[in-house]
Amino acid sequence: MNWDPKNRIKVRIVSARAYHSLFMHMCIRPSPEELENFGTPDFTIYNAGQFPCNRYTHYMTSSPSIDLNLARREMVILGTQYAGEMKGLFSVMHYLMPKRQILSLHSGCNMGKHGDAALFFGLSGTGKTTLYTDHNRYLIGVDEHCWSDNGVSNVEGGCYAKCIDLSRDKEPDIWNAFSLALAKFYGSLWPLIKLLQNSCKARFDLLNSLEHSCSLPIEYIPNAKIPCVGPHPKNVVLLACDAIGVLPPVSKLSLAQTMYHFISGYTALVGFYVFLLHFIEASASCSLRLNLFDDTQKMYAAMLAEKMLKHGATVAGQVEGNNRSLQAILPYTRKIIDAIDSGSLLNATYRKTEVFGLDIPTEIEGVPSEILHLENTETLLKLAGLFKNNFETFTNYKIGKDKKLTEEILAAGPNF
Repeated sequence: MNWDPKNRIKVRIVSARAYHSLFMHMCIRPSPEELENFGTPDFTIYNAGQFPCNRYTHYMTSSPSIDLNLARREMVILGTQYAGEMKGLFSVMHYLMPKRQILSLHSGCNMGKHGDAALFFGLSGTGKTTLYTDHNRYLIGVDEHCWSDNGVSNVEGGCYAKCIDLSRDKEPDIWNAFSLALAKFYGSLWPLIKLLQNSCKARFDLLNSLEHSCSLPIEYIPNAKIPCVGPHPKNVVLLACDAIGVLPPVSKLSLAQTMYHFISGYTALVGFYVFLLHFIEASASCSLRLNLFDDTQKMYAAMLAEKMLKHGATVAGQVEGNNRSLQAILPYTRKIIDAIDSGSLLNATYRKTEVFGLDIPTEIEGVPSEILHLENTETLLKLAGLFKNNFETFTNYKIGKDKKLTEEILAAGPNF
């Protein structure tokens, strides 16, 4: 784990099923020489698949169990067929890396041809894979990264992406990569993907909520940067899926606003969730962007602020991927991302919105001006109330000298 050789963690996986072992191509695969000199692993995972734990054991409440022992550097997975080894390893990285003053991130990352890197934070269904797989930019990584004094590095060795209604026209890079993986039928995992009869062509339009993703080695992405490392990010983009349709599709955030929205982790429950819930629900949680240890969410926000200040990543764009309706306006969203990457958004004319106090551009080339505007509706006020209530746990947390930055972050929230 981790393409940065100075901070790489050696992992050994012992599994009962080939399916789980195959999924671990999501780790960085060692060369024959590295494998010969692998030595003692830094962490070991034992995945027993469907073999259940004894739910009558003290502290056990169900047959599935994922147990992590940081002292022994071991993880045991029982009673589940879900290939969740990577989630466990993410938790390990998010625990170990900050102890080395390295910020671990649930984010995507790409880099322009002039060395300008961009980080994309976002929950499942907010458009990370869609937006950072840009054939005009190099892909550094898909989902997990570390930000050290040397720059950013990908934690994974693979790509894991949703495939519902995937098409060559909508997402050519992802389509081509998965088609190549399917044609080779090597090193790729396609859970229950439906194939055309007597063909190796996948029917992505037949996927349902439980069969929505595929994985493959990252080198199958044509513009992947190998090794997957890059310089310090120039831009930080916070992605959200505002299917409720009251926030602007993009806004320029101050440092305090960046911390506020990073901690809030706002999105709507859509993507594969919408098939299960049959309604759209706003959701905000201090742990949503991190899905990690509850006691350290604010620590990650403080580390992000320090990294941005130290390395000059002063611009963050709050991009709302699904504004105004469930229909993602992908061409416009891509133009917004292009404006962030090129720096042209810095020179735009802005106006400040009421309630959330966001600076939104009055115009972006190629984007209809009417979708950039935010309206003060009753729904917007309800959403602002959700943000306020969610942030109450933050009031006692100290960031900066004399709690000054904490006060600035609190002031960066909605005002009504």
